[in-house]
Amino acid sequence: MPTAVPKKSATAKSASPSPQANASSQIDAKIKQLGDWRGKTFAHLRALIHQAVPEIVEEWKWVKPSSPGTPVFSRGGIVCTGETYKSVVKLTFAKGAALQDPAGLFNSSLEGNVRRAIDFHEGDAIDEEAFKALVRAAAALNKPAAR
Repeated sequence: MPTAVPKKSATAKSASPSPQANASSQIDAKIKQLGDWRGKTFAHLRALIHQAVPEIVEEWKWVKPSSPGTPVFSRGGIVCTGETYKSVVKLTFAKGAALQDPAGLFNSSLEGNVRRAIDFHEGDAIDEEAFKALVRAAAALNKPAAR
């Protein structure tokens, strides 16, 4: 006798991953796809960002036919974006021009009035403490002002 297979009700929803889980898995896939020093560097920077601001949110934004999208790290607004190019891993801080950078980490996009970036090249040493301090300061800029 055949076994009846229950039908899904029209209102039943399948569990789908949260936008953050989806973005995190896309970032994981990007790192794996790179498979070279850029993937290792981006993974290390990502870990440092999470150490600096444990409540950081990972997002995947600006997907269009000409671009697969960009990893974004947010907390109350964009903290930084992460991009990889042939010879550089670039982290762009959305409000970088407003940040103090005593260690001189910013080395790209210095001419703008809003953003600043750090280009990491193969073999570059990362000043982890200075980098984490910069990430914490960038996240703090997104906090609403007390009234």
